[in-house]
Amino acid sequence: MAGQIPQRFIDDLLARTDVVELVGERVQLKKAGRNYSGLCPFHQEKSPSFTVSAEKQFYHCFGCGVHGNALRFLMEFDHLRFPEAVEQLASRLGLDVPREGDDDPRAQQREQRREEAVNLLELSASFFRERLVMAEGSDARDYLERRGLSEDVVREFGIGFAPDKWEALKRHLGERGISDAVQVEYGLLVHREDSGRSYDRFRNRVMFPIRDWKGRTIAFGGRVLGDAKPKYLNSPETPVFHKGRELYGLYEARQANARLERMLVVEGYMDVVTLAQFGIRNACATLGTSISEDHLQRLFRLVGEVVFCFDGDQAGRQAARRALETVLPSMIDGRQVRFLFLPEGEDPDTLIRREGTEAFENRVLCAAPLSEFLFDQAAEGRDLKHIEERERFATTVLRALERLPEGVLKSLLLRELSQRTGVEQANFQALLARADKTHGIQDSGLTEAQEGAPPETTTPREAVSGGRRGALSLVGRLLHLLVHEPGLVERLPETLDWCPADEGDGALCHEVVRLIRAGGYRNAQVLLAHFHGTPEGERLAWLARRELLMPRDARGVEVDGLVDGLRQRHSQRSPQEEYDALLARMQAGECLSREERQQLNELLMELKGGARPT
Repeated sequence: MAGQIPQRFIDDLLARTDVVELVGERVQLKKAGRNYSGLCPFHQEKSPSFTVSAEKQFYHCFGCGVHGNALRFLMEFDHLRFPEAVEQLASRLGLDVPREGDDDPRAQQREQRREEAVNLLELSASFFRERLVMAEGSDARDYLERRGLSEDVVREFGIGFAPDKWEALKRHLGERGISDAVQVEYGLLVHREDSGRSYDRFRNRVMFPIRDWKGRTIAFGGRVLGDAKPKYLNSPETPVFHKGRELYGLYEARQANARLERMLVVEGYMDVVTLAQFGIRNACATLGTSISEDHLQRLFRLVGEVVFCFDGDQAGRQAARRALETVLPSMIDGRQVRFLFLPEGEDPDTLIRREGTEAFENRVLCAAPLSEFLFDQAAEGRDLKHIEERERFATTVLRALERLPEGVLKSLLLRELSQRTGVEQANFQALLARADKTHGIQDSGLTEAQEGAPPETTTPREAVSGGRRGALSLVGRLLHLLVHEPGLVERLPETLDWCPADEGDGALCHEVVRLIRAGGYRNAQVLLAHFHGTPEGERLAWLARRELLMPRDARGVEVDGLVDGLRQRHSQRSPQEEYDALLARMQAGECLSREERQQLNELLMELKGGARPT
């Protein structure tokens, strides 16, 4: 990306976009007085509570509370990041998106390299598809035929074949001027340090392209035809592919059904493709990793219900417990998660062939709700007739509920826990409130790996935010002001050496200041959109919701006072503390300024006993 998108362009784009027309392309709207109404696309409802205002160019749902402008709608409905939503709106109007620093040769070079990467991977996908229909792809075609896949499904998922040769793709791309180094960078070649040789990563494999939200190939997965290991091989992490964010088959599912209500998460490529062959078009798969918060954010922006499908063996149960731990913080009211366990020795691919589509769909409909799975896991191996066992059961459930957002679901689970243990619900609520102050309930945990382990003192989200409870730190107060009034950035010193990037909200404050300065943003919603779907975004959203009890004319003076306070505290740090802070920033990958690098060297000399230069 060449740079930040100027605020003036975003304002102009929104002024030229009709939100009614944009929403109406995706939601059936009817005129209702001065506004338009329809069924909310973000939660299930039977009567319309979703309104779009042509006058205010705004949408709002009185049922689930979602609201925003055209950009926010595209981000939520089409699951786009902020820059992608801007690009899509601009393309509707035939506009190019300007960026700060477009005249920077290095920025242009980065943008050009990204485009070349996408073209390279698309060219590779085309190569694999061509080889599938050639004579050398006969074994791969036989394999796909034995698996019962039609030509239409093979074509829709872009399935191909990597020949059983060491340098087939390498030579094909090399003839088109693509260097070995670039092919290695994007995971197509493997480079051996000992010999200096490079060769095709994928050989004698059925190839499954992994696509982004636009349908562009960003990586590959390959299923071996012979006995080589591993059976399935994915592309490594590259500048355009991060396996902890992507889901195989999500693009194809959205193409098959623009109004998905439920997504089924399975484990393998062939599970997704075979389910599609049998008419189940709402399945996707993680890419060799456990479900992540990024995965969940993507899924819940599209659907209100997610069903996890696991093998019925011990490994499948363990994977389900990990998924439960990950999903709990995302369970705001209106979302639903269920767990489907298949008969031992079966996977979706084999089971749907044996039972058929209707029987498999019935299994999905009968999958265990999150509440049922949570209580079953907490009770596993415990005789609840004994008081001590009921205590461990209750503590395990409370530990899980501590990770759950406040809402109706949490209240209902507390009531159910009360009924199962005979303990008053108010007592459990008091325990949770006490734990909220002391950061944790002692527990044996949901998994064996947690047995005997000390309780966590903060959740991952709190670790990012530096803690949400109590009074804000000096940096937190500054960030609070900037979120409410980005224009206050003009009162800050040019350099940020006074703001500790190695503690609390410091790193986030650095990033926010950089973004505001680069984009000239004066709208807090645009600023929040840059961090949408991240822990940092949740922190900023929380600060935005926290009321700023300060007159506007006093905010500038408050900023000046906070900067002075942080400078004073910075000056009181010992040389060791200064050195550790700078070193931590450098080790985290942050680029230090020339002055900071010089300061680091001086501090090192001082700590070793040398005199500090004057």
